[in-house]
Amino acid sequence: MSAAEEPLALPVTFRPVRTRTVLMTVGTILLVTFVTVAFAMPGWSAPDRGVFIATGAVIFGLLSLLSRPKIVAAPGGLTVVNLTTKRRLEWAEVLRVNLRPGDPWVYLDLADGTSLAAMGIQPGNGKQRAVQEARRLRALAEAYGTSSSAA
Repeated sequence: MSAAEEPLALPVTFRPVRTRTVLMTVGTILLVTFVTVAFAMPGWSAPDRGVFIATGAVIFGLLSLLSRPKIVAAPGGLTVVNLTTKRRLEWAEVLRVNLRPGDPWVYLDLADGTSLAAMGIQPGNGKQRAVQEARRLRALAEAYGTSSSAA
């Protein structure tokens, strides 16, 4: 019975950990490389160095943005953080959690008739893990959404 209770432990964060680790590692290495090259070039002026370092910082920023997606499930609802957006949902708003074959990430069917991409669970990081996380999120939505709407 503890396996049935496990999906209901809150708060829980769903995040593509491998992707985040790779992106942040590559971003850090690139930024350090850009800074090192900027100061190692003997004939460069201060503005040249600044532009080169700024380019490294922009690349790091973009990679950080790509590593941002997550889903935070808490007793009060879900917070879905995608690349540039963050949306807070009550449990009663989430009708269904979908991860169909070929989907790049989980989709949430909402009570207002729309669908919301939740990039925090991605099959690209391991199909089996994504399916398990989607099932866990679905169990949470069913448990908390049903109890919220019934009350």
